[in-house]
Amino acid sequence: MNIPTPAFAVERRVLPRPQRVLVVDDSADVRELWTMWLQFWGFAVEQASNGLDAIKKARTFQPHLVLMDLWMPVVDGLTATETLKADPHMKDVPVLALSADTFSPARERALQAGADCFLPKPVNPDTLLEAIRDSLSGPIRRDGGQTPLRR
Repeated sequence: MNIPTPAFAVERRVLPRPQRVLVVDDSADVRELWTMWLQFWGFAVEQASNGLDAIKKARTFQPHLVLMDLWMPVVDGLTATETLKADPHMKDVPVLALSADTFSPARERALQAGADCFLPKPVNPDTLLEAIRDSLSGPIRRDGGQTPLRR
């Protein structure tokens, strides 16, 4: 399988401690694709297949950023985002909401739920990496976490 390489990802630098990203999507193919991109870019990645799994894994994996699909079984991405943002340990972790549903008010609902950014699927690798960089470039908190730049 040939993975498209974003133009500005070619000069990858590996950090001593890779930033952790939790990838949440009910499609195994989407999770695997995003995981391959993220690992190529130097991130440590954990996957979750639904919102409930995401909430559990976020507490143990302690991600610096979450990529959250909105429409999933068991617990949807909106509810999972609200739950994560209500957790004092997760409230400052950026959540990037992703959805193929661009005809409904999905963007507004995601932002109301606490997502820091909304990206329509399918997402271009360059666009995804730029959104991740923007979200992680906020001021560093004293506990080593990141604060989101925007809502």
